[in-house]
Amino acid sequence: MQNLEVQIDNHILYIYLNRPDVFNSFNREMSLELQEALDRAYSNDEIRVVYLSGKGKAFCAGQDLKEAVDPEGPEIRTILEEHYNPLILRIRKLNKPVIAAVNGVAAGAGANLALACDIVVANEGASFIQAFSKIGLIPDCSGTFMLPRLIGWQRASALMMTAEKVSAHEAQQMGMIYKVFANDDFERSSKELASQIAAMPTKGLIYTKYALNESIHHGLEAQLETELKFQILASQTHDFKEGVSAFIEKRKPEFIGK
Repeated sequence: MQNLEVQIDNHILYIYLNRPDVFNSFNREMSLELQEALDRAYSNDEIRVVYLSGKGKAFCAGQDLKEAVDPEGPEIRTILEEHYNPLILRIRKLNKPVIAAVNGVAAGAGANLALACDIVVANEGASFIQAFSKIGLIPDCSGTFMLPRLIGWQRASALMMTAEKVSAHEAQQMGMIYKVFANDDFERSSKELASQIAAMPTKGLIYTKYALNESIHHGLEAQLETELKFQILASQTHDFKEGVSAFIEKRKPEFIGK
């Protein structure tokens, strides 16, 4: 892949956005490559967690505006319908947890790409900005869906309209992201988190992810039925039986992701 760096190690698929000269801003090729990488992850049983980060000083600066205004480039409709919307749906439907390791600025579509992931961590130098209002656009890449649910309507509305930059620590404080790691400890700590998730019962984690997906549009009774559905599936996995046996035998479980 020309715009990503991809490798598998110890059941973790590491994906790095790799256009550092333009702060990993999205063009058509990078978006389609990322969709392809996620498709491969879906069907590869060796992979138990996806780790998404950026090369260089930025996580992702959003859309490459030179492409967006190029008369020969894709139209806005194409960018959303073929680049961003399919990408967000792949992340939310992926049968593995996705960790966004935000190593620098995450702006516009880059910020919302991170927020669509299952767990978001950042280094102390990272920042998040809904930059769309600066150029007269609305937040896309699921921003209007995810951000209000993470931090509340008022804060989300204000951040989207003012395009105020939010530091990593501020993002953690308001519930936008999970944790902040020191800059010099970021790579080790974020990869340790990925290793921890990869060693856990993958099926149970995915059923948790899918139950959370459904909770967004359910009332209480419907969500209780969803929990029943996924709990039955989880109880039929190898890892459930291993977890119970390990608890009874007072030993550390050895999960295999099945």
